[in-house]
Amino acid sequence: MASVARSWTCMACQRKALNPSPLQSRTLRGLYSTKASRHDRPFRMAVVGSGPAGFYTAYRVMSRIQRAKVDMFEALPVPYGLVRFGVAPDHPEVKNCQDKFEEVARSPDFTFVGNVAVGNAGDHFGGCTVQLDALMRHYDAVVFAYGASKDKTLGVPGESQLRGIYSAREFVGWYNGLPEYAGLAPDLTQGDEAVIVGQGNVALDVARMLLENVDVLRKSDITEAAIETLSRSRVKRVHVVGRRGPMQAAYTIKEVRELMKLHDVGFHQVDMSLVPDEISKLPRAQKRLTEVIVKGSTANIDTASRTWSLDFCLSPVGFRGGPDGNVRSTILERTSLAAPFDPTSKVSGTGALVEIPSAVAFRSIGYKSVALPGFSEAGILFDDRSGIIQNDGLGRVYTNNAADEAAPRQHLGGVYCAGWVKRGPTGVIASTMQDAFTTGDAIVEDWASEAPFLHEEPSHGWEGLKQEVDDSKSQVITWEKWQKIDKAEKERGQLVGKEREKFTSTAEMLSVAA
Repeated sequence: MASVARSWTCMACQRKALNPSPLQSRTLRGLYSTKASRHDRPFRMAVVGSGPAGFYTAYRVMSRIQRAKVDMFEALPVPYGLVRFGVAPDHPEVKNCQDKFEEVARSPDFTFVGNVAVGNAGDHFGGCTVQLDALMRHYDAVVFAYGASKDKTLGVPGESQLRGIYSAREFVGWYNGLPEYAGLAPDLTQGDEAVIVGQGNVALDVARMLLENVDVLRKSDITEAAIETLSRSRVKRVHVVGRRGPMQAAYTIKEVRELMKLHDVGFHQVDMSLVPDEISKLPRAQKRLTEVIVKGSTANIDTASRTWSLDFCLSPVGFRGGPDGNVRSTILERTSLAAPFDPTSKVSGTGALVEIPSAVAFRSIGYKSVALPGFSEAGILFDDRSGIIQNDGLGRVYTNNAADEAAPRQHLGGVYCAGWVKRGPTGVIASTMQDAFTTGDAIVEDWASEAPFLHEEPSHGWEGLKQEVDDSKSQVITWEKWQKIDKAEKERGQLVGKEREKFTSTAEMLSVAA
């Protein structure tokens, strides 16, 4: 791991994160003053999930615990999680962290275990399954970093009954080649107006995919199926609606600027009553963002081929469909802000309804993690309402005293979490990195201080666990086999003039990796 540590310099925030704090320095010194019995054998850790949270936690532990060996489990045959399936295809620079993850994976102390799901969480595209209790028998520590796999729903009439209503997760997964959504085939030909419910960065990604010139997208790693669908799209007008105002919105300046700069795409003026008269007095970040939305785009809405708007203070109450069963409009209630210029203002409904034509609609109101089968039996506390594993904020997973459920929560020795399943689906890759480093530091500190782990005796990791895996009907994907898939995708991409053309089915991936 020494070579990894020397070259881990993606960005300024990463460099800062790699400088140990006083607490971390004490932890490092502690590595050489603990009892020899623990440190005369390898430390074996399983990571469930191969996205940024998993890789950054693995890196932190491998670089700070001598003889640490990490096995990373991924239900799909391919790694990187939302870096591969969630980052917009026209944002290739965001995916540069993959280079660093590859450095981690090349370590002889790292093993990628792809096409293997933990628990029995239903169809994971024909892969193997290992039970959680078996996983915990073979490792000193287990880190859950599997992200958020479900969508939050609006729960309004028509949402689940009408065709043409999609979640942002489905749409993003579809154009990024996620096998689960390969057959989505959204119909963008029913009309020229679209509504996106939600005003976070994912909502703006969806808007940009609908509005961008398809010839620009052809050069990215978006799937060819998505290019074909978007090239037939009739959508000319996109409404991005939110229940609050511009002072409370969740989007960031980078994503808004990109939309404002789209060629031949106009922006409808925002409701200026929701904007303070003296923008210059706002905090710097809010001031810059407000200035962008007030200035708008350079394209004229009267002559632009496509337009979009940020429609504030609107809350969805239902969808209306036509006789063909397709969505035709979105019904929204106007809301009122108690203090329009306060970022934390309360919002309430007014009872006044607005109907916006929408031949297609998307909800982009957040993701949610779910508990893995076996959590309850293992004593792992999961908050279903928040969609997170209950933890101390540093990544140590809580458990209840089995004999007394009312007893104070305790750390379940050797069990940790990182990323969205730890803190909720918020933040970008840089913040996920910081969060993963925090979890990694907690693991290092606990190992150095002789805190309880899953086992005091030597564990055997994947070498021991794989004896319990029924792989007769499926194929375990190693890092070398993933590299075959990676190479084949890049070769496919060269044929159509882009970096890669992803396989959108597990069967294709496994065929190439065989």
